[in-house]
Amino acid sequence: QLRLVESGGGMVQPGGSLTLSCAASGFTFSNYDMNWVRQAPGKAPEWVSIIKRDGTPSYYVDSVKGRFTISRDNSKNMMYLQMNNLKPEDTALYYCATLDGSRGQGTQVTVSS
Repeated sequence: QLRLVESGGGMVQPGGSLTLSCAASGFTFSNYDMNWVRQAPGKAPEWVSIIKRDGTPSYYVDSVKGRFTISRDNSKNMMYLQMNNLKPEDTALYYCATLDGSRGQGTQVTVSS
């Protein structure tokens, strides 16, 4: 049974950093391209980043380019999102997802002074 569990969220001040983790189980992680998606209160989900199954290439939504870095460790069935220079508009529930729509419960990121 496919399972995705996110962690690492929290509350930070503008300009701060967080690293999100996604632990995958129940499927062959290394066969899947993986995404980070976020959803702010009252808004539709927004795709943030994708990383191909072998780690390259990766792509980002324009609003996070240069600030966020996606990575994965297939030996550990883990994916990460390093987030630097966080802004209030990055506040959202962040979740990892496969391209076929499977997703975790998410981890909350709040950027506020």
